[in-house]
Amino acid sequence: MVSDVELVLDFLNTVDVEQHADVLDDPVLWQAWLAERGLEPGDPEHVRAVRDGLRGLVGGAAAPPPPGSDVRVEVVDGMARLVAGKVSGAVLAAVSRLVVLGDWERMKICPADECQWAFFDRSRNRSRTWCSMQVCGNREKARAWRERARLS
Repeated sequence: MVSDVELVLDFLNTVDVEQHADVLDDPVLWQAWLAERGLEPGDPEHVRAVRDGLRGLVGGAAAPPPPGSDVRVEVVDGMARLVAGKVSGAVLAAVSRLVVLGDWERMKICPADECQWAFFDRSRNRSRTWCSMQVCGNREKARAWRERARLS
């Protein structure tokens, strides 16, 4: 079973800015993505609005807040759980659980314009900025250094 963090990250990263690719635009890839996670598709426009809204909430391009989705509460093994069959509901249920656990603020979008990859900040003080310091962080620091050198 996929964790809430993995589900939300995988969903947010169905768009790849660097490769100019969007899994939601390719029916074969989208169906494979859903099948791997045991989810139903739902309305494509609604799914895209949920994804874009969530990306906007965690530092991506500005977008309207994500629309709501059908989620139900079931008691499983004596515990109440949020569950949904359709992808947008499952993702929003996972986001709700992350909020309750205080982990939602660890979900971030890399600020590098050519990257915009979603990542989960596992640093102790929650201060990580880049998806990868070796790639995006290094690239941005080198760019800033060149700009400062050019201006001096």
